[in-house]
Amino acid sequence: MKALRYAEYGDPSVLTLVDVERPVPGPGQVLVETAAAAFNPVDAAIRAGYLQPMFPGAFPYVPGIELAGRVAEIGPDVVRLAPGDAVIGFLPPDVAGASAEYVVAPASALAAAPRGVPLADAAALPVGGLTAWQALFEHAKLRAGQRLLINGAGGSVGGYAIQLAARAGAHVIATASPRTADRARRYGAAEVIDHTVTPVLEAVTEPVDVVLNLVSEPGDPLLGLVASDGVYVSTITDPPTDGPVRALRMFVRPDAEQLATLGAQVDAGELEIDVAERLPLRELPSVHERAEAGTLAGKVVLIP
Repeated sequence: MKALRYAEYGDPSVLTLVDVERPVPGPGQVLVETAAAAFNPVDAAIRAGYLQPMFPGAFPYVPGIELAGRVAEIGPDVVRLAPGDAVIGFLPPDVAGASAEYVVAPASALAAAPRGVPLADAAALPVGGLTAWQALFEHAKLRAGQRLLINGAGGSVGGYAIQLAARAGAHVIATASPRTADRARRYGAAEVIDHTVTPVLEAVTEPVDVVLNLVSEPGDPLLGLVASDGVYVSTITDPPTDGPVRALRMFVRPDAEQLATLGAQVDAGELEIDVAERLPLRELPSVHERAEAGTLAGKVVLIP
């Protein structure tokens, strides 16, 4: 089978398309025939060696932490899945990644894929959807009627966060660029701030109950917008924790049950998956290059 992998940390040129043996699932594992792997910025950071303590993968390393596909084989002790099942998953860092024609994955990390979208597109749901869900409902305890500011709402996580929060009854304020502003409104944002024209600190004139910060903000200046009993959640930086509001940095974790719920919401028409590009898997090095150059226009799925 074909796989994209690298044998050392470095720039995108270390990614090489190679022929490797098809893996065999062990106890508690399944072999997935990959419909698509989705690119995440963390993939480039891992490849460059910036996250070695968190992702100490052995070389050669196959990147890609989220996928969609069909179960090809099941290993011993797997009872929840069967060959032919369409699945999506967020892979743990200690297994080979999704940038291959076949992937061995823990059965516990997989959920049924939504049926209302192409299977390849469903690869764009796990990481972004789970990050938004866990940030809003586990960490921020978001409730109906609360005011939520999503800083960096134009990306994948931001898009899911707008939809989930609006459906939960929150008043959503989203920062976006002119390219993504209409999508933010369609997803349910009550207010959209064009951050290319107006600084967020000037545009938000009343305290908010929750800030979800999805972009790098030196010094976390948006902390000052949070009401005294509010919550500041960042996926990027470690905010100060000794201030007047509860502030934390979150790290998304795999959760098949939550992922199944998100997939069901897609099928119910309550959650939309946005895919900007569908490319052959062999184009992964160029996607890494564009990510580092800041020229990716949205979520990319790569099809073997």
